[in-house]
Amino acid sequence: MIVDSRWCVVTGQTEMREAVRQRYAAAALTVLESGSASCCGRSGCGCGSSDPVTAGLYQPGEAPSEGALAASLGCGNPTALIDLAPGQVVLDLGSGGGLDVLLSARRVAPDGVAYGLDMTEEMLAFAERNRAEAGIENARFVKGAIEDVPLPDASVDVVISNCVINLSTDKDKVLAEAFRVLRPGGRFAVSDIVLLRPLPAELVSLVGLWTGCISGALLDTDYLAKLSAAGFANPAIQVTRTYTREDLAEMAGQLDAESLPDGVTPGGAIAVLEGAFASAFIRADKEQWR
Repeated sequence: MIVDSRWCVVTGQTEMREAVRQRYAAAALTVLESGSASCCGRSGCGCGSSDPVTAGLYQPGEAPSEGALAASLGCGNPTALIDLAPGQVVLDLGSGGGLDVLLSARRVAPDGVAYGLDMTEEMLAFAERNRAEAGIENARFVKGAIEDVPLPDASVDVVISNCVINLSTDKDKVLAEAFRVLRPGGRFAVSDIVLLRPLPAELVSLVGLWTGCISGALLDTDYLAKLSAAGFANPAIQVTRTYTREDLAEMAGQLDAESLPDGVTPGGAIAVLEGAFASAFIRADKEQWR
């Protein structure tokens, strides 16, 4: 029997994307169905304010919605690291519960708009609830994939994202789409997980590490190269948070011990991951037409 390797790759990408969708849908449903303000647990990159990846990223009172803050599953605060001005159009790739969209919408008001793009119906419903709770009118939540943004060419001033690009199985397409929708002079400013050294192959394939935002991350040098290949100028990476062995032990709850390769224990996985990844702020520009 002849097996088409391209089919295998696509199938793997489809399965991984569905695993990501299901995990984040479960996070949103936890809130929507229970009425609780937290979707913590093994549901995403982090676990709200108690997780070492997500803890302390926003200042007290900064969030316009307590529900959006409690459900934040990001690894940074892109809105704190980029200047926004009234009248601008902002796009958040993988907007989740909508926190960064709402923060951006406040800054670009009254004439600007902040769009949040997410592929998960449950997250979009949760984000809309948070928007209504905050009373913010210039935020728009749109269903779609970050690899196929449903916005016109050159329609956005700033593209942000918070620990989502690492989840994509086609990062070249994501960066190409970000470049396409940006206006000349626009800016790319995202928080993401980056690898500081390659991971062993047996860990890269773990769904728990992928949906937990680690094994799908790009090497820092590869991220810069892909940004340049997409057409961006001045790509730069600034590490914003590194993780101690204690942090990794706390995060190990995202790993199902039964899914680990033979001979690899949670403690062994932690030892391999120590010093291998970090949260970072990634910047790049779309140059003005000449």
